[in-house]
Amino acid sequence: MPLTYTAFITKAVVTALKAFPTLNASLDGQKVIYHQNVNLGLAVALDWGLIVPVMHNASELNLLGLAKRAADLAERARTKKLKPEEVAGGTFTISNPGVFGSTIGFPIINQPQVAIMGVGAIEKRVVVVDDMIAIRPRGFLSLSFDHRLVDGSVADQFMAKVKASLEGITDADLA
Repeated sequence: MPLTYTAFITKAVVTALKAFPTLNASLDGQKVIYHQNVNLGLAVALDWGLIVPVMHNASELNLLGLAKRAADLAERARTKKLKPEEVAGGTFTISNPGVFGSTIGFPIINQPQVAIMGVGAIEKRVVVVDDMIAIRPRGFLSLSFDHRLVDGSVADQFMAKVKASLEGITDADLA
């Protein structure tokens, strides 16, 4: 099974959610619920709109497990074979407006969750690597978050952790 960018992004998000549990929470009125499990919603574009299947207990999966689960859920979403429990209980969502070529998007939070990350198109871009110009795949990530629980500092640290994870995934993560 080929690994796509989605697998690496989901792995980085799961890693960051473990480090910043405030973003893996939900609000029930005035009550804050911190979730032990990462139940990662992945928005899937369909001909008639979006659906968000949930990878329950995503933090228990390695990179290949995340890739397989994401591919399975997306395929079953497109063929209308998801079970009701597979579209419920998400604690954080990733949306990918980049699949349509958008450079960046700012998705709306899937309440009662407190944050959602948008993934822009991943394209070859000119970058500086070791003081030399190079062409590398790059994409923009965005984060919408609920200020009632998440402040900008924590959101920025979360995004820095996602970035660091994406830049430093090792072979050990494949195990």
